[in-house]
This record gives sequence, structure tokens and C-alpha cells, in this order.
Amino acid sequence: MPDYTVFQVKVSTLTPLHIGSGIELLNQYDYAIYKDHTWRIHHDHLLEAQKIEDPRQLAIIAERPPQELLSEADYRPDSPLFRYVLKGTPRATGEGAVLREQIKDVYDRPYLPGSSLKGALRTALAAVLWKQNGLRLEVSHLGRNAKFAAQELERSLLGKNPNHDLLRALQVSDSQPLGAESLMVVNARVINRGGALGSPIEMEAIRPDVTFELTIKVDTALFSDWAKGKGLRFAAESALRALPQIVNKRAQEQVRREQAWFARIPGAGRVTSFYDSLLKSQLQPNQMLLCLGWGTGWESKTFGTQMFGDPNTREALLRQFRMARGKRKHGDPFPLSRRVAAAFQRGNNGKVQESPALPLGWVLVQFQPVTGNLSLWRTT
Repeated sequence: MPDYTVFQVKVSTLTPLHIGSGIELLNQYDYAIYKDHTWRIHHDHLLEAQKIEDPRQLAIIAERPPQELLSEADYRPDSPLFRYVLKGTPRATGEGAVLREQIKDVYDRPYLPGSSLKGALRTALAAVLWKQNGLRLEVSHLGRNAKFAAQELERSLLGKNPNHDLLRALQVSDSQPLGAESLMVVNARVINRGGALGSPIEMEAIRPDVTFELTIKVDTALFSDWAKGKGLRFAAESALRALPQIVNKRAQEQVRREQAWFARIPGAGRVTSFYDSLLKSQLQPNQMLLCLGWGTGWESKTFGTQMFGDPNTREALLRQFRMARGKRKHGDPFPLSRRVAAAFQRGNNGKVQESPALPLGWVLVQFQPVTGNLSLWRTT
């Protein structure tokens, strides 16, 4: 039997999922809005279509918003002047309005990076191990760099260096790419405890009910007698073997907290109903519930509020890393707000009505072992 297990994995989106490329697209320059669709402009093809040989004239045209070079006849799905077309439009329609780009391959096909999925699994695993080991946070031991503040904590839980890191054994591939039809335009908003919505943050995102396919390989050779003879020992090996149960335990705790938070928010009934449905769902043994990507909140990216057992520790942590934004009194709960995908409707008078619709980044992970140690993550 080989010293590894390969799983065929399906990751299905339950709510909009945004994993950004780091690029901000500008209205009328990178995309155009036409008849309830968002059209991503192909700059090279658009300039070629002008058939202008004079470099001076071409330079003048290049300074204009590319949308001005398009005619109504150009807006068709098979036009080479567009890289892809999305159903739906951003709320903001002014020149230069920003739309955050979803990560894609070189052919404009969205995919799920293996690093994003592995990072979410790593956080869930470390957070549960932290709680199981009954560890306490010493703020004075964290240093001043927020980016690396938890490095020593992670090492104490998962391994002292990259060679001994437990997640060395977990190899997650990028997913197979999908078509542009899997994308949507999301109007994300910050919502506070009073139900007020903050400034919109608009982005491309994977729509709900889309499934990515990828593979996960667990290198069990690293847990063998041969590896131990080479000095490789992983203290939390049993935790990796129980990864589905650990991930679901973390997810259920997070779902309960989020459901309770939104239940107190005026106008957030749709979000509360979503979390109610998650609480009532019966997961199969080969399924994991997970939250990843942008806008999923501080709880999903860190060990969470379990680090706040002592009020003085909480206040010291928030103060040292300037984690709380806006006005906040000593002892106030943290975090005070969430990010949601908002539904909006533009009336005949042009006025926009908005309401919180869904949280961001929830996915269902289904796995099936195909080779190797088929009992590693038991599915029966």
C-alpha cells in the first residue's frame, strides 16, 4: 500500500466567495455596464479594432475611457472586444467606480487556489488545538508585528519549523478552472450592530451553488517509522487524521456565534435564516463545512474570541495591534461589525434600496478517498 492517501475533493459554494487577484477594475476603463450586464473590456482587441496607424492619433484615443470606443452593436456575448460578460451590475455606475477582481488563470477562468483552502483548514485545525490544549495568550510574547504575531503560537501547535510542520503532510492542489458563468457581481457592505450598512465594496465573486474539483494528498510517509528514524516527529499527527471532525467542530461553533449575532440585527432576517439552515443541516461523514476567502471576518482568520478569556488580555491585544476601528469604549464587544453581500433594487426614481442578503465565503467540502490508506479520514 502506498505511503499516502489521495482524496478527490468537491468544494461547493453556499454563499458568494471572493478570493481577490489584488487588481481593482475601473468602470468605463476595464469594464462597461450595459443592459444589466457587466462587460470586461479586452483592451488589446479594442485598440486593434480602431485600425489607426498614426501613433499620435492612437495615443489620443488611448487616453479616452475605452467604453467610449464601443457602440451598441459591440455588446454581444461573442464579441472579441470583451474578455467575458457577467450577469448583473455593480451598484456604483460612475466613471472610475472600482470593482475588485476575482482571481483567475491566464485564460480568465476562475479557480480555487489550493493555498486558500489549505490556509482555512490550517486555521481551523490550529484554533481547535489551541482550545483543546487549554493554552493562554501572553500578549507580551507576541512582539509588535501583526503579520507574524501568531507565528510562535502556530509553531507550538503544528511544528517548530517548516520541516516539522504538521501541514507539510497536507498537499492541496489548485482546482480545475471554471467558466465566467460561475461569476457574479457582489455588493459587499459592512453591517453594524444597529443594522446600518457601511460604504459598498463591489467585487467579482463565485456565485452560490458552484462546485470546484481538486485533489488533496496526505503524505502518510511522514508519519512512518522511516520518518521517525530521520528525526521527523509530529506531535499532532492524530489531529490531522481527525481533520474533518475538527473542521466541522470549528465551523459549528462559528455558525452558532454568527446566528446569534445576526438574530439581534434589524433587517438581517435572510442572513439569520441562512445560519439557521446550517445549524439544522445533517453533514455526512465525508463532508466538511468551512468558511474562506475575503469578508469572512476576524473569527475565521484567527484563533477567534476564545483568546479573550481574560478582559485585560482582550483590551491589551486590541490596543497593541490597533484591531478595533472607529469609536470604541473599553470593554465593548469585539468585533462590532460583519461583512455581508447586500441585495439592492433600484427604483423608478433612481433611489437604491438595500438589505443584507448573505454572509460571504461559506463552502461545503466533500471528499472521497481514491487511493492509499482509505481509512485515514473514515467516510463510513
